[in-house]
Amino acid sequence: MERPLHALLLPPGPRLLQALAEALDGTGPAICPLDPGLPAPALRTMLDALAPQAVETPEGIRPHEGGEPVAPDVAVLIATSGSTGAPKFVELTAAALRHSASATLERIAAAEGDRWVCCLPTHHIAGLQVLVRSLIAGTDPVIVPRFSPAAVGEADARHLSVVPTQLHRLLDAGTDLSRFGTILLGGAAAAPDLVRRARARGGRIVATYGMSETSGGCVYDGVPLDGVRVKIGEDGRIRLAGPMLFSGYRRRPDATAEARDGDWFRTQDLGAFEGGRLRVLGRVDDVINTGGEKVLATEVADVIAGHPRVREVVVVGRPDPHWGERVTAVIVPEGAPPTLEELRDLVRARLPVYAAPRELDVREAIPLLPSGKPDRRALRLPR
Repeated sequence: MERPLHALLLPPGPRLLQALAEALDGTGPAICPLDPGLPAPALRTMLDALAPQAVETPEGIRPHEGGEPVAPDVAVLIATSGSTGAPKFVELTAAALRHSASATLERIAAAEGDRWVCCLPTHHIAGLQVLVRSLIAGTDPVIVPRFSPAAVGEADARHLSVVPTQLHRLLDAGTDLSRFGTILLGGAAAAPDLVRRARARGGRIVATYGMSETSGGCVYDGVPLDGVRVKIGEDGRIRLAGPMLFSGYRRRPDATAEARDGDWFRTQDLGAFEGGRLRVLGRVDDVINTGGEKVLATEVADVIAGHPRVREVVVVGRPDPHWGERVTAVIVPEGAPPTLEELRDLVRARLPVYAAPRELDVREAIPLLPSGKPDRRALRLPR
């Protein structure tokens, strides 16, 4: 028997939490939370691709023409595009979401009654998983609908999930990080210096790796959660398997077949094991081909992040008539920005000479996608 699907255009709050609970226990329809702030044309495109049977807003539920049901075990759908590309809808079962949430609570040794701060968008998997963990733990999340260091710092909660930009803001605001039992940090690669600063300020930081297709973070500090299997394919790409995996992409059997290899999910990330822990080297499309040499953007970014006057950095390849792609460092400075030659010297001391940036782009802020990840597509375009 198939199951009805409702698109939810709801802010984080009691009604969304109730709809999620009903989706997980099977008493309500499957749900796909969408961004309530989507412009009308973008929303129409999203709904056409999703084909829900109804749309719920704070004003009520209305039927949606041309909707199609989902498989009976599908509970939640999440729109995802990774860091680039058109959105797909990831189908997740209640069992997959519950396993992920329970494994997280066990890994961080959450105590009975521990509450979570929900300050991430709930139409993305990281924010939604905060709600799932709260339901599994039988606690009410502390909702912070618009991220504010003051509101997060004052929240009566034990655990927190943030992206690197939010952690930067908490540090800048002087937030007492030691008051949280755990701060899960994911959504995008975090500069090592950011993690060091946060830990020096008392933050118990756990770096997470995962995506919508894995019900959120499934590798914590390089170690898989219980039940999660990780391997590196011959192509260098990370493969993931376990009970937290997605069922498929909504109405996209072609994309599902491309991503799945039996029980394994082929990610778009390159990785390696170091000391028994997984190290994510960067996305396949983050490899910069410059003058016939391949450069891992994340390795260059890690080196540049160690400069004392670099607050944030993203490294991308931009089209170049001579080199094919030129290595470009996009930075948010801490005070007076370093020069390009300073950064080139820094990188050349650690990496091959061809990895040194040939362009420096200084900005007040890194452009972000709604998920909190850097908008690499925008950053690859010349200013």
